[in-house]
Amino acid sequence: MSANQGRFRVATMARVLGVSPSGYYAWRQRPPSARAEADAELTDRVRAIHARSRGTYGAPRIHAELAEDGVAVGRKRVARLMRTAGIAGVSRRRGPRTTRRDVQARPAPDRVERRFEADEPNRL
Repeated sequence: MSANQGRFRVATMARVLGVSPSGYYAWRQRPPSARAEADAELTDRVRAIHARSRGTYGAPRIHAELAEDGVAVGRKRVARLMRTAGIAGVSRRRGPRTTRRDVQARPAPDRVERRFEADEPNRL
């Protein structure tokens, strides 16, 4: 709502979004929650561990490092914070290998001459 305040009235945006204008203003004045502050601190630690690993560690390894340091946090929370911060580890898995036809190669001869109906088994 703050980004669109120059174009629309707060009361109109609040009505469309289904919130009260006073609730919006109270939310703006409210300090960050304890969880939001803890997430911000944890995100900083995750960024530091990720940088120390030269950008290779993903959520499982960062979770293991945090556990080693005595930080009790779940792997899924680490993954969520990494996703929100745009941090990703390196995956060594290869993509699917597909066959690419060589355009210069001679195609196989058409021995059935595009006739796929057989008169009897094993005869064409």
